[in-house]
Parts: sequence; structure tokens; C-alpha cells
Amino acid sequence: MRAVVQRVSRAQVAVQGEVTGRINRGIVVLLAVGNADGESDADYLADKSVGLRIFEDESGKMNLAVSDIRGEVLVVSQFTLYGDVRRGKRPSYDQAAPPQQARELYEYFVERILATGLVCETGHFQETMQVELVNEGPVTIILDSAKTF
Repeated sequence: MRAVVQRVSRAQVAVQGEVTGRINRGIVVLLAVGNADGESDADYLADKSVGLRIFEDESGKMNLAVSDIRGEVLVVSQFTLYGDVRRGKRPSYDQAAPPQQARELYEYFVERILATGLVCETGHFQETMQVELVNEGPVTIILDSAKTF
């Protein structure tokens, strides 16, 4: 699994003009599922995402996680994170999971975030979405459960 995690002051996602998820201070997780991924990959990325120390403490040092500040999480599925453009200019998505497998692991990931007690909003799986966010910092971290990014 791959994730792009962004620290935000606010964010929202809409489908066909209707907001499906909106958060205040917290993180946006753009999440992609690979064809070799399983629940252990989702466990790893969920734990890593909520545990990332990317929020400033009272000394101004990035030392706090979204869980420490009781921030909110917006998870958006984004299979294009598996786009491979090493050959040519049109991305290949051969490494992305098929939709059913991806949906199951995406939903499992969201359940893992909710289990932490944090507010977790989402987009709609396999839909065209409009994502708006204010990246605070900016802080953007790329995570990969395969650790071979």
C-alpha cells in the first residue's frame, strides 16, 4: 500500500459537487492499494499514519501525532499512486489492486483509523472526486508498506 499524508488545517472531498467528507486540523491520507497487499499492509500504514509526529509541540518542534492533538483524518482512495511512468508517458497501473480487493483493504484501513477513536471522514471509492485542502507547513510524507519506495 502507498499513502501520501499531508498535514492540513482543513480539507474536504466532494463527489458531483456534494461534500462527502470534511475535516478541520489533522491529516489527509491519499491511499492506494497494490495487488500484493493484505491486511498487514493496511495495519502498518494506519498505525504509521496516525503515529507520524508531524505536528508542532509547545516548543515548535514537530513532535506530536494527529492522535496527540486529537486531530481529524480524511482518507481518499487514489489508485494513481501506483502509476508507473518509467516507460513512456502514459502511466501503467499494473501494480494497483483490482477494484474489489482495493475496496476491501481501503475500507479495512478506514476501520483501523476509526478504531483509534479519531474522527475519520472519507471520499467515495472508485468515484471522481474533488479534493480541497490547506496543507499546513507544507508537510507531506510518502509512506509505502513495502518499504521499497
